Amino acid sequence: MTLPITSVSRIARRIGGTRTALRTVPEEAAVALSYGGTTHAVMMATPADLEDFALGFSLTEGIVTSLKEVEEIAVRDLDEGFDVQIRLKDTANRRFEARRRRLAGPVGCGLCGIESIEEAMRDVPSVAGSSLGLTADDIVQSVQLLSGQQVLHQETGAVHAAGFYLPGKGIVAAREDVGRHNALDKLAGALAKTKIDGGKGAVVITSRVSVEMVQKSAAIGASVLIAVSAPTALAIRTAEGAGMTLIALLRGPEFDIFTHPERVQNGAARHVA
Repeated sequence: MTLPITSVSRIARRIGGTRTALRTVPEEAAVALSYGGTTHAVMMATPADLEDFALGFSLTEGIVTSLKEVEEIAVRDLDEGFDVQIRLKDTANRRFEARRRRLAGPVGCGLCGIESIEEAMRDVPSVAGSSLGLTADDIVQSVQLLSGQQVLHQETGAVHAAGFYLPGKGIVAAREDVGRHNALDKLAGALAKTKIDGGKGAVVITSRVSVEMVQKSAAIGASVLIAVSAPTALAIRTAEGAGMTLIALLRGPEFDIFTHPERVQNGAARHVA
């Protein structure tokens, strides 16, 4: 596999002096996601696993409900970036066109009226019915195993990762990107293509937990989200409402459980200041 990286010259200032050296950095490119020949979104992303990205974005943003609604994904390599053309099957395409007309607004308007705000704060699928249970060892191991699959991060130290942990099997899929949302979308696409049930395991991410990360994890069907960094208040409220177990701030053997501790063995501990 050719990694999307390049080497650049730098001046390294260290104790004892400076020197000229090379540094490996990740590539970043504009990636347009186009449906029916019309661009829907342009993201700055790592130019790898772009089919997974397009499929995962389509799923986690509610554009399609399953892989079966996607007719074809084609990646066009342009001088200025990448155009990923997604062709939807008729029913899904009609639904998407109606949604796109409803949400159309002035260029550069940001959140375009109440309907766009409703889109940003969309309902999150409930994962409350999941019977998944994890031990503390599972949680700690999931992050350790994801670290071992972060090939691009090991080369550059500059990308996020999202992985899927199955108890007894470990990390069964992992994707990396300069954008944390992009890494999670790529993971969603990979899981859909390999038909891995998102309800059977936990999503593991190397970033902070914003509300979008909870929304996308719930769209995958995951009832447990494990993060190295901290969550926002809205992410916590959203996870609570969706019935999702949110675990964050994992440091070595220690971590915090913010919502639904019943899925974690000995999760309901005494209060610690």
